[in-house]
Amino acid sequence: MTSAALGSDHPNTSASPWEPLRARAFRALWIASFVSNVGAWMQTVGAQWFLLDQHAGSTLVALVQSATSLPVFLLTLPAGVLAEFTNRRRMLLAVQSVQVLVTALLCLLTFGGHLTPTVLLLMTFLLGCGSAVQMPAYQALVPTLVPAGQVGAAASLSSLSVNLARAVGPAVAGLLVSRLGVGGLFALNGLTFAVFVVALVSARAAPGTGVRSGAHPRFVQGLQAGGRYVRHSPFVRRAVLRLVVFLVPANVLWALLPLVAQRRLGLGSAGYGLLLTAAGAGAVVGALLMPRLARALDPTARLVWSGAVFGVGMAVLGLGRSVPLAVVTLLPVGTAWIVVVAGLNSAVQASLPPWVRARALSIYQVVLFSATAASAAAWGLVAQRFGLPQAFCAAAVLLAAGSVSARWWRLREHPADAREVVDYWPSLEVGPVPAGAPGEPVVVEVRYEVAPDRWAQFLAAAGAVEESRRRTGALSWGLYRCVDEPGVLLEQFTVADWEDHLAQHRERLTRSDRQDQERLRALASRVDPARHLVHVPVR
Repeated sequence: MTSAALGSDHPNTSASPWEPLRARAFRALWIASFVSNVGAWMQTVGAQWFLLDQHAGSTLVALVQSATSLPVFLLTLPAGVLAEFTNRRRMLLAVQSVQVLVTALLCLLTFGGHLTPTVLLLMTFLLGCGSAVQMPAYQALVPTLVPAGQVGAAASLSSLSVNLARAVGPAVAGLLVSRLGVGGLFALNGLTFAVFVVALVSARAAPGTGVRSGAHPRFVQGLQAGGRYVRHSPFVRRAVLRLVVFLVPANVLWALLPLVAQRRLGLGSAGYGLLLTAAGAGAVVGALLMPRLARALDPTARLVWSGAVFGVGMAVLGLGRSVPLAVVTLLPVGTAWIVVVAGLNSAVQASLPPWVRARALSIYQVVLFSATAASAAAWGLVAQRFGLPQAFCAAAVLLAAGSVSARWWRLREHPADAREVVDYWPSLEVGPVPAGAPGEPVVVEVRYEVAPDRWAQFLAAAGAVEESRRRTGALSWGLYRCVDEPGVLLEQFTVADWEDHLAQHRERLTRSDRQDQERLRALASRVDPARHLVHVPVR
């Protein structure tokens, strides 16, 4: 992976981090995605400013963020499963077309003077549903559009696009809202959806957009497999934790900045646009600095310093009443935001193996947007109850605490070969499906003989193998000491059925998983061939 990806050592053979943009299909979709994401943030700013014009309270303004993010919690997980086993390009075309229609209806209501805060929040929620459904399909599609050696760079560019749009979109909207009005922003958002549709149609021959080969698990089983992978991947698990620790307090900025602009600084829509432009400019600077920061600081240090900078910025914004001071403060704040969010997102995206990528990314996005939705509503309530300065200062304290917590919750190392899938069958010949096996659970049992002086080392290595088994499909796992035979240990794990066990070896094991298993086997004086027990129903 490129150095722009926080915490990832994924190899990248690209001579330049921009190399994936040479691929026509990737370049077209990357540009269209950026334009579409800019439109989505223009939509959010327009909605917030409409509510301010309606003299809405702090909670209602903050609920725009919640209405946008809540659909991710509700829909992204099932959408991730669909993205694994349906034509991703067609799925994206259908969703974008629906979003064009929803935006057209919103424009008619706005220009006709029939838009109310309740209707606006409902329409915002519907657009959020479209974004939630398309997100896993797009993120899983990206790595298939470039050569294998450029996957890391492509993931970084994709993440960079999303987060630059988050910075640039509000800035552009703030500048245009005074000229075009809220309805004009909504109309521009609709046009960006149309741009994405055109890019998808032109990418008809792009590789990797079809249904994945191999066994198709049942819907619920597919969801569970994605959950198991995330739960038993130390790198993804810690990255998600660090994301939440930063995002919950940091989201006070995006939830309440319109109120700061209007009520604390006395600015109108143009002044609000100036604040957003400053944050956007800082984000662009952060994107350009990320390769240098990756060389100068380790992944955890980048998180610590970014959290500290963002925390100081929140305190200054909460207590200050100077427009120039606020503009200057938002520059490093924008830089800190993109270093954390874009870095973590691209690192996770590049770390995932193909078989579970869309589902695992869905879970990651659920956490991200759930934290966004919940924290936006919470900060709105805090501001309404205690005031804007108190809300921003409380966020600053939480950000400082989050930076300190890195002493105990460091971002884990990510093996460079954790994503490369290998076909690994130790002591097992691949044969036909055993009689009675289809649909029935399979128990796999491996017998180890371990010398007393290697017992502690073996148990330590077994922990990594347990994570590997569970990550790749084991429903349960256990290591048992044989009472009748001292020095003998039995590893036993259960998978859903025989087909799932075949997939576990052929499609899911990475080079890192193989190394964990070989390390364990090397510590044993003898390893018997694995036994496979198929469940037999008795009634």
